[in-house]
Amino acid sequence: MRLVYAILFLLALIGAVFGLAVITQPDPVELWTLLEGPLEASHIGETHAADVADYERGSESRLAVLLTDEGSNWLGLAHGLKTIGVPFVITRETDRALRHDVVLVYPVISGRNTDQETLRTLARFPQNGGTLIATNVLGGGLAPVFGFEGVTESRSHTHLTFDDDYAITADFQALGQKTIKIGSETQLATNPGTNAYLSPRQRPVAVYEDGSAAIVRRDYEEGTAYALGIDLGQLLLKGYNFKEADVAETYANRYQPTLDTLLRLVAAIYREGEPDGVTLGTVPDGKKLSVMMTHDIDYRKSVRNAVKYAEMEALNGVRSTYFVQTKYIEDFNDQSFLDEEGVGYILKLEELGAEIASHSVSHSLQFNAFALGTGREVLPSYRPFVRDLEATTEASIMGELRISKFILESLISEPVTSFRPGYLRIPTQLPEALQWAGYSYSSSVTANKSLTHFPFRLTAGRQFDTNTDIFEFPITIEDELPPLLGERLEEAKTIADKLAAYGATMVVLSHPDILGHKFEFAEGFIDHVKPYSWIGTVSDFGDWWAARDAIGVDLDDAGGVRSVRLNCPTPIKGLTLEVPESFGVPGPLSGGKLIRAESGTWLVDCIDKVMRIELAKTTGMPGN
Repeated sequence: MRLVYAILFLLALIGAVFGLAVITQPDPVELWTLLEGPLEASHIGETHAADVADYERGSESRLAVLLTDEGSNWLGLAHGLKTIGVPFVITRETDRALRHDVVLVYPVISGRNTDQETLRTLARFPQNGGTLIATNVLGGGLAPVFGFEGVTESRSHTHLTFDDDYAITADFQALGQKTIKIGSETQLATNPGTNAYLSPRQRPVAVYEDGSAAIVRRDYEEGTAYALGIDLGQLLLKGYNFKEADVAETYANRYQPTLDTLLRLVAAIYREGEPDGVTLGTVPDGKKLSVMMTHDIDYRKSVRNAVKYAEMEALNGVRSTYFVQTKYIEDFNDQSFLDEEGVGYILKLEELGAEIASHSVSHSLQFNAFALGTGREVLPSYRPFVRDLEATTEASIMGELRISKFILESLISEPVTSFRPGYLRIPTQLPEALQWAGYSYSSSVTANKSLTHFPFRLTAGRQFDTNTDIFEFPITIEDELPPLLGERLEEAKTIADKLAAYGATMVVLSHPDILGHKFEFAEGFIDHVKPYSWIGTVSDFGDWWAARDAIGVDLDDAGGVRSVRLNCPTPIKGLTLEVPESFGVPGPLSGGKLIRAESGTWLVDCIDKVMRIELAKTTGMPGN
């Protein structure tokens, strides 16, 4: 009898182990067809620090950044200037910098890092009619040049409030940019160091929350000197690299233009000081706002509902982006849904004009902690399995990127270039991994956590010194925080109107798991912004933005004829040039097409690698 019991116990144990294995191991791959690949491995290469020499070329009409420390956050400053459309050069040579009308000394001026002859030369610059901007003026005897008497350092400053009586800040109040948050009240150790300037000679351009001077200005007969008490490059990278700590006032769904305000300030100072300053507009086709309607498909029912959204968008004449999870294994999260029915809906989305983008394979809460992987992950052997809310096995960053892209490109006709992770979980190496896997664009963070409503280029490892080719398009509105999305339509319209006032970008994230209030929000929002907005897909806007980012803008006097010269490595349509009103009517041009000219703005298509627009000798604008 004992032997019988022992056998029965052994059989029960084997059954339990087998049953446990069944419910904790991935099911077979479930797709509409058998797929094997991708055949080519992704090359995981070394990253290399950005070189100042790559930013040295340009005419004297550009802003000159005089770099006093190559180990600083200068790359963040460069990315910010590219975003706001200010043409610039970066140089270590004082003589070269001072040939320009507007010079920004970064990151610090002190007697320790700047020799006496350079200090004397800088002191004379605004007195001789130039515009001198400097961050962190700590010594060198230049306090009188900028109009203050001393300086104190602190990590406790949290807000800047601007004086909108100056022309460069005149619209800050109307745009909700008069006061911005730059630091945490509770996590002081994470705050960037700031400097307050004592006994300013003129009204400060901006003060900290305690009333001390954060940005001071001294006017000369023809020139101007500005001293900034913040490290602009450092603050930019805190936002761009998802490293802000308690600076964002909320996770999402609010208007918080911290970095936008500071970049607009620099652009305004540049235009004020450079009579030939030409800057690049931020919205295609001369519109006021760039809008991307995006939808995350990570639930079986969402695939079917998505078609309803795409049909509505097509009726409105707009295209949107659908981030599709390529789920092919049933696990803790959901059933697989890339069967013949699901594939049919995705093909219908493409037929309706939607962009199909990647939303990963596993849609795991642990994606931010995944190992990088090898770059050789393939189907059918790549089988990530979400066991529960706290564990995902057999997964890697490169596997999620490679396999999802491969599956979607096996299904649709266009390349997959855009990515959004599940739950917006962001691994440190995501920027370079996206590049290695063949992507171009990311929409993985919120605008509030990035401290900006503009796109920006990502750095490798989310560090301070290495570029990638990936651009981030941060999310302004999402649909999961309370209240219900449909109850937030009026608030979203208000945010859109504020962003349109300065040419920002607005990405809307919605899950098509239901119709109802979410569908009504999408309809109502599109109806509101359509008259003044460019509305399109992440990849369409990304292609335009990447082409814009590469453009060089210079004033050219070749052959005795003054002209605006655009160097366009990639052709671009619908580019706005913000020009001095003194330029008047555009003259003859080559290498492109003039679409429209108004006082202060020219809308052009840059077709060739070099486009020239001569400056006419007459004034007055043509009819439109």
